[in-house]
Amino acid sequence: MRSDARKNYDHILAVARDLLSGDGADASLRDIARKAGVGDGTLHRHFPTREALLEALLRTSFDALSARADELAQCEAADEALLTWVREAIAVTHSYQGVIAPMVAAIADENSALHSSCVDLRQAGAVLLKRAQARELARQDMDGNDLFALISALAWLADQPPLVPRADHLFDIISDAILLRRPGGVPENQRV
Repeated sequence: MRSDARKNYDHILAVARDLLSGDGADASLRDIARKAGVGDGTLHRHFPTREALLEALLRTSFDALSARADELAQCEAADEALLTWVREAIAVTHSYQGVIAPMVAAIADENSALHSSCVDLRQAGAVLLKRAQARELARQDMDGNDLFALISALAWLADQPPLVPRADHLFDIISDAILLRRPGGVPENQRV
């Protein structure tokens, strides 16, 4: 990529990050182009769709979450490693309001620009979940899809103003449902 094109690309991403963090995933692409000082054609040359722009914004964060999962997989406490990663994944997905619906849709749509990044994110969490399951610390009837869905749900809850004060409490409830040996959690062999 030419240096001027790279400069435009990086500037568009910086402007989009600011707008999407504040206005959410539905922020106008035209507004992004205008605030970046480029034409609509330049924006669409770099990012032909809204999903392509979201993918470029999220890729760095998702790659960091995948690397973080690798790091946490070295921790002795597999249950706490899983919860740490889930909490961090919720924070990242919540940092862009309105991105949950496109992320969830992208998992099932192989043609989505977000598909690969979301699948990689789901896989990173699945590795930590399987590790906790292997140590009999997490429910055996869950998989990476379930974990991704719970992360999405908790990130969505954090976008709902009346529920924000309950976000930590709800995280604890979900954590107790995932893990088997947490205070308040019910061991699998004692569930009805």
